[in-house]
Amino acid sequence: MIKSMTGYGRQETVVEGKKISAEIKSVNHRYSDYSIKVPRYYGFLEDRIRKFVADRVARGKVDIFISIEHFGTADKEISVNLELAQSYLNALHTLRDSLSLTDDITVGSVARYSDIFELQRKEEDEEELWEQVKSVLEPAVDVFVAMREREGERIRQDLVERIAYMKTLAARIDERSPETVLEYQNRLRAKIQEVLEDREVDEARLLTEVAIFADKIAVNEEMVRLASHFDEFYHILEADEPAGRKLDFLIQEINREVNTTGSKANDIEIAKLVVTLKGEIEKLREQIQNIE
Repeated sequence: MIKSMTGYGRQETVVEGKKISAEIKSVNHRYSDYSIKVPRYYGFLEDRIRKFVADRVARGKVDIFISIEHFGTADKEISVNLELAQSYLNALHTLRDSLSLTDDITVGSVARYSDIFELQRKEEDEEELWEQVKSVLEPAVDVFVAMREREGERIRQDLVERIAYMKTLAARIDERSPETVLEYQNRLRAKIQEVLEDREVDEARLLTEVAIFADKIAVNEEMVRLASHFDEFYHILEADEPAGRKLDFLIQEINREVNTTGSKANDIEIAKLVVTLKGEIEKLREQIQNIE
């Protein structure tokens, strides 16, 4: 199936006190290029995300954004610096004894010193978190791939139509080529007769010259190879695998045959057909740059 390299997908859900969102988008690129952004402390997810997406995306510049938001303090825990708390308590005892104060020291007395409390992130189970992220990432990738497939189908239809048109142009060249030989023979005969006037034309010499000309401008081999390339183009389009690089190579081969045909052409009609073919090749090349 033909897929475009342009796509977008997004998914968001709430999982066990966390709002997780996944966003993925891509544009054309010669190779696979992944840019993954995850929240601080979650860098361990990057490699898993890359492998998960790479299983379904063969080529393109892919940007992936993962957001993880915890509700309230679900990801926090409070710890007490007991050494510092003991220092405060000792200081209060010293103050009590030195000034003969009433002993009303309580937990509240020490708790007023907020620096004895430390707010820390809870350690999270990496496997569990990955499963939660994957549950959001997977449908986002589904939407993303579906968009690439829809766009790819539109590109495929355009390519099929252009190849069909190019086949008709090649067929006209194939039909026209023998006619140019006959026209050359008639022109050559007329010129020879004009020079020789009433003398008889050497048919053997004439046919030899015509044969040399025919061999020089013959494009039969180019047309056969071109037809083969067109058939292979269709085959690649229908194959269930990434096609961009193969089509890119094939369009170069098609261009080579058309250029050779143009260099051999000694006919204005064939030259016009070659120019039209080259225009279609450039349009094909532009479209192929969008294919995965």
